[in-house]
Amino acid sequence: MVREEDARQLHVETFLVASGRPGRSPGASVNVPVELTSTYAAEGEVNYARVGNPTWNAFEEALGGLEGGRALVHASGMGAISAALSLLPPGGTVVAPDTTYNGTGDLLAAHEEAGGTVVRVHATDTAGFLDSLGSADLLWLESPTNPLMDVTELDVVLARSRELGVTSVVDNTLQTPLLCRPLGLGADVVVHSVTKYLSGHSDVVLGATVTADTDRGRGLGERLRRHRTLHGAIAGPMEVYLALRGLRTLSVRFERACASAAELAVRLADHPCVERVRYAGAGAILAIDVAGDAAAAERVCASTRVWLHSTSLGGVESQVERRRRHPSESREVPVNLLRLSVGIEHVEDLWADLDRALHTV
Repeated sequence: MVREEDARQLHVETFLVASGRPGRSPGASVNVPVELTSTYAAEGEVNYARVGNPTWNAFEEALGGLEGGRALVHASGMGAISAALSLLPPGGTVVAPDTTYNGTGDLLAAHEEAGGTVVRVHATDTAGFLDSLGSADLLWLESPTNPLMDVTELDVVLARSRELGVTSVVDNTLQTPLLCRPLGLGADVVVHSVTKYLSGHSDVVLGATVTADTDRGRGLGERLRRHRTLHGAIAGPMEVYLALRGLRTLSVRFERACASAAELAVRLADHPCVERVRYAGAGAILAIDVAGDAAAAERVCASTRVWLHSTSLGGVESQVERRRRHPSESREVPVNLLRLSVGIEHVEDLWADLDRALHTV
């Protein structure tokens, strides 16, 4: 087990490998085992598995250390998003980007249907966010947004949110703690779809929330923990074990994927079959507007052999998808937009496959 004072001295690549381990003793396992139980003997710290599990604790220790706070694992990314939005009072006002991950958008729409207010601001409109925060109960941010890849000035908007006492949440799924640590910028809560980069192998469905290690953060963290316990959206220990194993290789996977994404963004900018490249300048996700209509974009998806046509991102395999094929996707997303999640394959193979598919238009 890495002591807290030692963890602060480690590079992130080392911390990823060393965190969430059992204490060292002769003959002991180097990994926290999968704790498969629903029931615990009485008088212990945990009395039922809906409340806690040692396998959860190991993953939460590692992710919390990465984000600089205290983590909770949830049954899915949507479970984590739902828990974070539970901090919004009934009928309250939330300020959010006008285009978000579509699952988040659906929950915001449900909040409106229940009598709440959603103030939508374009992700790049810093002044619009600052002007809207005066009446807000909660601020929701993605940077970059999914799938338009618009970038919000997190430090400026979060600073104002903190001044006004508005609870702020940042979905950090696309950037990961390797590129951005929102708690350090003033966010109250960080949300992750652990399914994506953190676990990284397209084999688990998990989510997580992280809160700051302050009095305010601990209070919010306990509210999130209570929501998880009462609503029962808990993670399976086997999935959490796999996610922790995936987390060990996050730095090498993400470094490779980010480098390939940057190279592809440059090449795609000059491609005759691409109208626009949407790239935040960092990370492993980009989007392109294919020259043509929705049918042309669908032909690209159907023509790839290395890229996987699928609904997800952040895995070791590269994935491509036309997001407007989903009825719930925002109407702000062009019908010919393809989201590209770059994996760890060789960049030349990715380019050759995508270039050939694009020429089908």
